[in-house]
Amino acid sequence: MAVTDWIQAGADAFAALGTVGAFGVGFVLFRREHRREESHAEEDRRAQAAKVSAWVAIQHARDGKPELMFHVHNASEMPIYETALPLPARPDEAAESEFVGLVPPGQTIKRPAPEEWLKSYYSPEPVQIEFLDSAGWFWTRDEQGFLYRNPERMRPDAPSRPDA
Repeated sequence: MAVTDWIQAGADAFAALGTVGAFGVGFVLFRREHRREESHAEEDRRAQAAKVSAWVAIQHARDGKPELMFHVHNASEMPIYETALPLPARPDEAAESEFVGLVPPGQTIKRPAPEEWLKSYYSPEPVQIEFLDSAGWFWTRDEQGFLYRNPERMRPDAPSRPDA
């Protein structure tokens, strides 16, 4: 084999390695960009849900008697739907929720809390809340303030218009 053949074989091997290397770098960059886009998409999904909170606090009734009230605040620009406040239950009891329904944007909705809670009330504290955002995702914010998205999206079963 002549020297020129060896040079040509070396150049071909170097070109092949360069091609494989370029493919590897391209793949790594693609994965990195894909993860970044997923992160931004999750931030966009969380944007409305992050502006929703719920707590329990005392409010004085017209007669001056203290009442314990749930407060549900929606600081987002869109309404939230199917809003519910799960109530703590003993293991032998059925779970119950205080259903609130729709909470308009920028508003705080108040509902009475169970009267027996007034005995142990000390100061305002967060409560668990479950709701459906405007994009159709179910969310739960727990008593510690952590926000969790249900992995399944709410989808309508039928078209909204009969002629659709």
